[in-house]
Amino acid sequence: MKNTLIKTAKKHLTPALVFHTDIVAKGARGVYIEGADNRRYMDFSSGLAVANTGHCNRQVVRAAAAQMKKLMHSGGIFYHEPIVRLAKRLSGITPKGIDMFFFSNSGAEAVEGAIKLARHATGRQGIIAFTGGFHGRTLGALSLTASAARYRSLYHPLLPSVFHAPYPYCYRCPMGKQRSSCQTDCFEYLKTRMLRHIISPGEVAAIIIEPVLGEGGYVVPPAEFLIRLRELCAKEGMLFIADEVQSGFGRTGKWFASEHFNLAPDIIAVAKGIASGLPLSAVGSSSKIMSKWPAGAHGTTFGGNPVSCAAAGATIEVIEKKKLLKNASMLGAYAMGRLKAMQERYPVMGDVRGLGLMIGIEFIDAQGAPAGGLLKKILDACLKRGLIIIECGIDKNIARLMPPLTTEKKDMDKALNILEEAVKNAV
Repeated sequence: MKNTLIKTAKKHLTPALVFHTDIVAKGARGVYIEGADNRRYMDFSSGLAVANTGHCNRQVVRAAAAQMKKLMHSGGIFYHEPIVRLAKRLSGITPKGIDMFFFSNSGAEAVEGAIKLARHATGRQGIIAFTGGFHGRTLGALSLTASAARYRSLYHPLLPSVFHAPYPYCYRCPMGKQRSSCQTDCFEYLKTRMLRHIISPGEVAAIIIEPVLGEGGYVVPPAEFLIRLRELCAKEGMLFIADEVQSGFGRTGKWFASEHFNLAPDIIAVAKGIASGLPLSAVGSSSKIMSKWPAGAHGTTFGGNPVSCAAAGATIEVIEKKKLLKNASMLGAYAMGRLKAMQERYPVMGDVRGLGLMIGIEFIDAQGAPAGGLLKKILDACLKRGLIIIECGIDKNIARLMPPLTTEKKDMDKALNILEEAVKNAV
């Protein structure tokens, strides 16, 4: 079955669509995937940071199934209870001041909506993003994405008036400083160089940033950088957009990574974990800013689908009732402790970083250079032993651990044992 299905897929699915493994999934529950080869795999990718409540969470499935029997589609023709109920619930868990939402389907759509809102509300056109950031692959979102040039190849010209500042990736400082001496040099570069030589603050509609870098390397920036960036935006009338597509919905041990830094974004983009696997995303902002976006300035056919909204409401309930934020925080701290101990035994683990269950492990060679080939060998060994981990970073040398928030300590121990064995055998 497996070989036949993959052969058919290669015949009818575009090669542009890449799968991280050749597993043919028959089903999934919690942290485990059941393959057509009758093997069970631990999914420490959570379907790309989506299955935060675990695969096929029973409460989420029940909520979606019940809604399917009532109403499956609105298309913006009529109101429905799930979308209104979800918007109200979100206003209670998003950062302070975010109380109005526009629902769409994907993270890229949320980012597109966020930059459209920023431009419309401010009357300005400039957007500042960061090198290493990943914001999506639709044309506007791709214009902001700078985690790898290959994503932008052959798609130029992209959206104009988009500029990139260095992200504070302290392990490999883009300013060429030593980790111990670099403070907020990336911020100073943006403030004193970019905003003086490239685009003036009065022309910048928004600065968009991932509070924790996702596909670009699972980098946690210095708190001082984000705080000063937020203050600069407020001073100059530039809107602060937090792209929480990957870092949101409990992934870092809080509802949103912005909370770790006491940030209050003007606009927030959320997706991935919001509906536990059903397509849904949202742009959130204050009613003051949203009121500057008049009727018809943005739209959608499938965004805010009743079934997806019902699943999202159930997702919030599961995270709250099962205390998954606490579990992500505690289990993440435990995993970081074990990984730091492993790092002392295996110098190829150059850096271990993260928040909650959003953890990155950067693999290096003896000279400290990125070791993408070594990591591939390690991840292949993990997969053979039933553990799914995927990579990130421009050199694909960073393993990212992002298991469901429902993961238990015994599962974490099992996964880390497999990982350590793979590292041990690879070096």
